[in-house]
Amino acid sequence: MILRDPVHGLVAFESEEDAIVTRLLATREVQRLRRIRQLGLTSLAFPGAEHTRFAHAIGAAHVMQRFLARLRQIDGELPFWRRVTSERARDAIAAALLHDVGHGPLSHLFEDAMPGAMRHEAWTERILLDPTSEVNRVLVRDDPNLPRRVAELVRGEHELPYLAKAVSGTFDVDRCDYLLRDAHATGVRHGEFDLAWLLRSLRLRADDGDGAPGLAIDGAKGLSAIESFILARLFMFQQVYFHKSTRAAEWMIGAILRRAVALVRDGARLPVFPPAFQAAASGELPALDQYLELDDAVLLGAIHAWEDAKDPVLADLCKRLRARALFKTIEIFEAQRQGPAAAESEECRRALETAREISREAGLDPDIYVGIDVATDTPFGDDDSITVVYPRGRPRRPSEVSFLLDRLRGETVTRVRILFAPELRAAVREALIR
Repeated sequence: MILRDPVHGLVAFESEEDAIVTRLLATREVQRLRRIRQLGLTSLAFPGAEHTRFAHAIGAAHVMQRFLARLRQIDGELPFWRRVTSERARDAIAAALLHDVGHGPLSHLFEDAMPGAMRHEAWTERILLDPTSEVNRVLVRDDPNLPRRVAELVRGEHELPYLAKAVSGTFDVDRCDYLLRDAHATGVRHGEFDLAWLLRSLRLRADDGDGAPGLAIDGAKGLSAIESFILARLFMFQQVYFHKSTRAAEWMIGAILRRAVALVRDGARLPVFPPAFQAAASGELPALDQYLELDDAVLLGAIHAWEDAKDPVLADLCKRLRARALFKTIEIFEAQRQGPAAAESEECRRALETAREISREAGLDPDIYVGIDVATDTPFGDDDSITVVYPRGRPRRPSEVSFLLDRLRGETVTRVRILFAPELRAAVREALIR
């Protein structure tokens, strides 16, 4: 199989160890990823951000191919049982392709918005291990133990630590692809980094006493590649993932889903209510088939149908979203230094209560039409995914040899915003900014 990709160019799965990709792409669970956008509602702010989880999955598998090719250039000094065999390569490529197979509609948005939703990582593992899934059947045909090994790799577990970290780590193939792909689709060049140089700089460091080698970067050549990767991630969160319009739209989706579930729990009937939503409203875990029926079109179609709901609040929110009449925001800069706890700060409490009072005076329910959004991320945790090696001296953590990474190590990027209905904008701005 040969494909053209806008990020990586020519992508080919032609070898024996790649053959499983072609078979997995034909499964309904992987094909479903065509109907789930990688960045959810980000296209409301960046019109080009229409790419899908399917394209990202292929990109991640391709990056894994390149990673494995580099490992085979440098693993000659390892004992043969610590090298990348064809079986291990097949497992790793399958894990890279399938790492996101459990994502719900609109990417991360659904699991954050739906009350009691199971995380996509848990759904991924369920799809891999459930004998009724087509993905499981394809994997089992190659090896009865393959679903379990792929699930372990997706969790970041493997007898070869360097292979586990390539699937789930600070510099994993998932991040390597989505940063480049998201930057390309949004037009935000800050998200680009030199993937070829990063891979070329890879080394294997000596084991730490347990016989298992770790992943390293050549400090003389590759330190700048690590720095550019971390900066790309930082800039993408600042410019794209935390964009005010995206966050406002996601908050509105959450308000819509919570309202719909609450109405159904109280006995209301909605024009359309997918079985997976019905299970969630009943406090039950959706069946796998019910979950797999959910995609962007199903969720957005339900929201469109709810514009005719008898509940005026639900109908109003749904109409606003489809018309892109998004909630407005005001950033609370004073609270951002407090990280994830910012919502509990005095500054946020005062701003939120002020906006809620304005909403009450305007005749709008403040529990619906006013909210607070706290977005956080730690771009660089300096874990043990990778070290930096030099011709002489011990392996070092990246933050030990990079001024930039030392300053970023463990730092949390936080954006705190008050959200409110557009018609409240003038009054809220006057009250909060004066």
